[in-house]
Amino acid sequence: MSAVPPITSADFLPLPSGERAGVRGASVPSDAPLVQAQDLAKSFDVSAPWLNRVLERKPRQLLHAVDGVSFAIEKGRTLALVGESGCGKSTVARLLVGLYRPTRGSFTFDGQDAHAAFRTPEGRKLRRRIQMIFQDPYASLNPRWRVQDIVAEPLNEHALVEGAAAVRERVGELLSSVGLNVQDASKYPHQFSGGQRQRISIARALATHPEFLVCDEPTSALDVSVQAQVLNIMKDLQRRLGLTYLFISHNLAVVRHVSDEVGVMYLGRLVELAPKQQLFAQPQHPYTRMLLDAIPKMHDTGRARTPVQGEVPNPLNPPTGCAFNPRCPHANERCRAERPALLELRGVRVACHAVEEGRI
Repeated sequence: MSAVPPITSADFLPLPSGERAGVRGASVPSDAPLVQAQDLAKSFDVSAPWLNRVLERKPRQLLHAVDGVSFAIEKGRTLALVGESGCGKSTVARLLVGLYRPTRGSFTFDGQDAHAAFRTPEGRKLRRRIQMIFQDPYASLNPRWRVQDIVAEPLNEHALVEGAAAVRERVGELLSSVGLNVQDASKYPHQFSGGQRQRISIARALATHPEFLVCDEPTSALDVSVQAQVLNIMKDLQRRLGLTYLFISHNLAVVRHVSDEVGVMYLGRLVELAPKQQLFAQPQHPYTRMLLDAIPKMHDTGRARTPVQGEVPNPLNPPTGCAFNPRCPHANERCRAERPALLELRGVRVACHAVEEGRI
């Protein structure tokens, strides 16, 4: 693997005068979070066709993929979202980059309502500051394009570099920043391994000089050794460029390595939000405890692992009350009747009646 060269401010071309100021809030406090989501929700209509519903007398069906998620990320920090498949992590990612419009709630970036801005001409300027790294490096790169064209696309789309020679030079700088060779620009995606393809995706995401990167399981399709290389590159870029990450993963070992704060999602809702050290040392929610108990531990070789109990309920027909109550050993009648709110308890935010009442 080629060494990653130092990255300086000269590696990135500044935005044209006035454009960056034009997308910032008018008076944002210096200590305000860069990213703030408030009661974000997204529902999808999964109903049968209209005629079928009329003939079979069936109502419309809505899938609540995300149901009231709130969090904040300070500049230069990393929030990781974890949870089982289907809990809504990727939907949150797509809401933050504007691929989905929220059914309810708001997303504020640097003091500005991002979803309102995405629908205006000024939204193009905001999108330069918010980029996404997708999960599958085999599907996120156009197989018919050379790497030069893939990485140069954001530069051309936003008119950040003028002239073919300047574009080629800038692409070479971006490839070098993620540990690839300048000569790789002339190759096609199929000539690279999965880890190298993901580095190309990172280089493309960095092309617009973003401040916030949404990473949707960027290492889940890679081997363990390659995962470590990609994660180290991402942490190095964050340290040098001051990037802010939302990192989505189901791998708790990866989350422990990259995150500052961890949010645990279950069936579209946050059930626990805590600093990384506190969550791994003293998990509060029964679901978080269940996930951590399932991890194999080096020093507990004689103890049997506790598998995650039960199955995730049907999201089209979720349980009443707390969505986790059918799988929870601490559930009582209140848990089955009343949905818990995400409250500040014991220094963390947790949505659990048992924790609130001191039964755990």
